[in-house]
Amino acid sequence: MYYHVVDSPLGALLLAGDEDALGRVHFQSGRRAIQPPDAWERSARPFREATRQLTAYFGGRLQHFDLPLRPEGTEFQLAVWRALQEIPYGTTCSYGDLARRIGRSDAARAVGAANGRNPIPVIIPCHRVIGADGSLTGFGGGLPIKQKLLALEGALPDGTQSRLF
Repeated sequence: MYYHVVDSPLGALLLAGDEDALGRVHFQSGRRAIQPPDAWERSARPFREATRQLTAYFGGRLQHFDLPLRPEGTEFQLAVWRALQEIPYGTTCSYGDLARRIGRSDAARAVGAANGRNPIPVIIPCHRVIGADGSLTGFGGGLPIKQKLLALEGALPDGTQSRLF
């Protein structure tokens, strides 16, 4: 496993994966900061394209990531994370919307749990999922970071935001 730390407007992001795919993104400025295990090797090389795309995203020049990803999770989690990638830039949806999208309309809470376990936040845009009433709800990086991401995309729920997903 390789890792690399990149600076962002959200603070340091630790990227981890192998030479072929990105497997994790960790916010390093909060309660979920991690210390890479000794077995991980520090290298920027496998993350050049991810770093380029993140820089473009935070600069407002990229709306869709095109990276090889390898998140690890259950089949249900993987289905939720695939559906997250279909939420267009600048839009939001509720947990119930996402549950219906994957054909599990009765599983909004389970979708919320899977959303909270997303190992590749920002790139797999779990920040685009909000409460059914339009409120910002839990986010692994903290609600201030979720708010910054939605503001960057022009998708802060303010009563006039239309859901396109």
